[in-house]
Amino acid sequence: PPQPLPLDLLDRDEARELLISRVGAERVAAEPEAVEEVITVCAGLPLALAIVAARAATHPRFGLEALAAELRDARGSLDAFEGGDATTDVRAVFSWSYHTLGGDAARLFRLLGVHAGPDIAAPAAASLVGIPVPQARRLLIQLTRAHLITERAPGQYGLHDLLRAYAMELTHAYDTREERRAALHRVLDHYLHTAVAAGTAFTPHREPIEVKPVRPGVDVGEFRGHGQALLWFILTYPALMASLQQAAEAGFETHAWQLAWSLMEFLDQRGHWHDQRTVHRIALGSAHRIRDLTGQAHSCHGLGLADLRMGRYDRARGHLVRAMNLHRETGSAVGQALAHVALNLASEREGRHDEGLHHALRSLKLYRAVGHRSGEAYALNNVGWAYAMLGDYQQTLVHCEKALTLLREAGDRRGESAAWDSLGYAHQHIGDHQQAISCYRHAVELRRGRGERVREAESLHRLGSAQLAAGDRTGARHSWQRALTRFDALGHPDAHRVRDGLARLGGPDG
Repeated sequence: PPQPLPLDLLDRDEARELLISRVGAERVAAEPEAVEEVITVCAGLPLALAIVAARAATHPRFGLEALAAELRDARGSLDAFEGGDATTDVRAVFSWSYHTLGGDAARLFRLLGVHAGPDIAAPAAASLVGIPVPQARRLLIQLTRAHLITERAPGQYGLHDLLRAYAMELTHAYDTREERRAALHRVLDHYLHTAVAAGTAFTPHREPIEVKPVRPGVDVGEFRGHGQALLWFILTYPALMASLQQAAEAGFETHAWQLAWSLMEFLDQRGHWHDQRTVHRIALGSAHRIRDLTGQAHSCHGLGLADLRMGRYDRARGHLVRAMNLHRETGSAVGQALAHVALNLASEREGRHDEGLHHALRSLKLYRAVGHRSGEAYALNNVGWAYAMLGDYQQTLVHCEKALTLLREAGDRRGESAAWDSLGYAHQHIGDHQQAISCYRHAVELRRGRGERVREAESLHRLGSAQLAAGDRTGARHSWQRALTRFDALGHPDAHRVRDGLARLGGPDG
């Protein structure tokens, strides 16, 4: 009987060589864009490439662009890869591997066609099927041995696009619509509840949202600290993005906006602002469709924060004012305070410092009114920073030292780093450069330890300025070069300011 076929993938150069060997170098060289599209759709699968190449060789008058268009039209389907017999038909070859599986492994493979993400880990696979995680791990190993999935990284399994299409065909043939929707509901529950748990470990003092209980059979991850949560977000980020889009399209509107909410701090701190705009646009649409004012408020806030980070201040202000009004309508004082915090930052970025102080003081009043100690600490730091922008550095020291005390008592290292940064700025402008350097170094160390790439770069930029003021040109150049590397990687609007400073300093970037 036919045996499972190894599905080792070719890289792009190897795929191009295969096409050259079958259709000739001249035809491949003549249509480079079509060749690249064929390679992309076939995704390195030798059998798929061989079928397309055989069709091209059989019809030498057909341009490769015509074949690329055929593949484009059939994307997500196996119809374009039907060969002349069982050994050259992708469906038939895949079936050899599928029919070696036991019932549980076969069901898992089929339901992988329901999962949107490029990769899946055992806890998500367990939730998809509704089985314990150890059993899911064993089944994933069976699928790997049958060459139906690949372990792309430790514990992360992926399907070739054509195998995903095959799994989708099978699940529509063998599993009912109710079974498929239940599987999707479970895996979305897994991602949402695990993302909320990771978000709590990532930013412990953030105000939580109300999430519905998980369905039976769903595994929810647990995290012992910030580092574990950050690693999970990094590994699962592509699957979370794909699942959020899928949730919105499949009518799981609450899952969509709450997934966006759970991703907000990670996306912001890692500098993924374009993705942040994308997910919150999707989230806002979902929340609007179900008339969920809380979801709309959080989604507007996420959009405003993303636009703010990218320097689109007018758009940011519009989203944030709308978020504040929606939070007022739902009676959320904390939500209103958060909007004032972001509007304070927008005002500061635009040089409207009196307005910035107004927003900072409003947020402080709102947090104190509801006894929100963590929010009060952050607001104190924001008030101190607003005073610094107005040149009142003594008031900055008073407010930011109070904030630092509260944040250290709470063990909030994220907030502590912000207070150190503000204190560094005040000391620098008072003329106490060594104290400023010490404060900035505290901020840089804390932010680097938490993987806060944006804020680490901002503190490095200010550290360099303090070092230059203290006469340490070498230290300043080193700090600014590190800041520039991070800003450039993030596409941050402050990169040009650092580059200008290095140019004036006469560094290698000048």
